[in-house]
Amino acid sequence: MRTLAGLLTVLVLGACSPQADGVKVDGAWIRLPAVAGQPGAAYFTLHGGREAETLVSVSTRAADRAEMHDSTKDVGGIVKMTQIASLDLPVGTQVKFAPGGKHVMLFGVVSNVHAGEKVPLTLRFASGHQVTAVADVAVPGGEAR
Repeated sequence: MRTLAGLLTVLVLGACSPQADGVKVDGAWIRLPAVAGQPGAAYFTLHGGREAETLVSVSTRAADRAEMHDSTKDVGGIVKMTQIASLDLPVGTQVKFAPGGKHVMLFGVVSNVHAGEKVPLTLRFASGHQVTAVADVAVPGGEAR
């Protein structure tokens, strides 16, 4: 009986750990470039935890370099893409990185990454925390599965 009580205590305390309450990432996927040598893109949804965080970088073995960007339309309908140095993630909020909006540009996509594979994306935060998500790799022009 003591063993069962001890096991339940460990499980309850584990569920209350800061890691369990931290930032979550889901729906991660990568779109390969349509033309070799051009950039690809990564998308995902961030879910804020119990403490505010600031996303400062994203990396993956699928590319030599990754940059966070945002696409916006001006009043004339012209789409402009700007680099994002960091992104605030307030407590309990959700931020989508999706086509036509925030996204991660992947420069120097490596030749041994192919559609149908899964590759890690590592997100680093100003606090020193990092979260790794597994991204599905989609064909050029493709969508998440």
